[in-house]
Amino acid sequence: MLDLVLATRNPGKVREMRALLHDLPVRLHSVADFPDAPDVEEDAPTLEGNARKKAAALHAHTGLPTLADDTGLEVSALGGRPGVHSARFAGPQADDAANRARLRRLMQDQPDRTARFRTVLAFIDGKETQLFEGLCTGRLLTEERGHGGFGYDPLFVPDGETRTFAELSQEEKNRLSHRGHALRAFVAYLRRRLSASPSP
Repeated sequence: MLDLVLATRNPGKVREMRALLHDLPVRLHSVADFPDAPDVEEDAPTLEGNARKKAAALHAHTGLPTLADDTGLEVSALGGRPGVHSARFAGPQADDAANRARLRRLMQDQPDRTARFRTVLAFIDGKETQLFEGLCTGRLLTEERGHGGFGYDPLFVPDGETRTFAELSQEEKNRLSHRGHALRAFVAYLRRRLSASPSP
């Protein structure tokens, strides 16, 4: 059984990650299981950089294989913003509602509503570092809909859907989402790796 640390304090991310990793032979831990874990400043200029930084810091602290994620919403009409700054779009202490409010203000007169979510996962175990990417394209609504999910979910409708991420069940969202795509790539990698490892 492999111990795996999920390097996030975001309960929504932990929920999504646990749902997609539940049938792997791994024992999952979150940052909440390590009260003295360091807070990692997400100041890298890219999603890849932030994911690597978080995974490396938590791996150094716990000594366990670690999976970290960084996700950005890239809006076409805003030149790809908020991107790497998605979690802090309305300021360093902003919550999800404040970030959505700022996005709605900036987009209120924009005819081009296309956007995409991009997730980068970094896995570090002391032997290697692996990156996995997931994308989900869609469009932004002018008004929020739905009560599920977190972040920008109430504003984002994925391509092929009429409902926002916040209106989908967890299973439906995981099937379509950027994080779901990245996690499935990680699961495939980990299955290959575990099947190639000799049993102790």
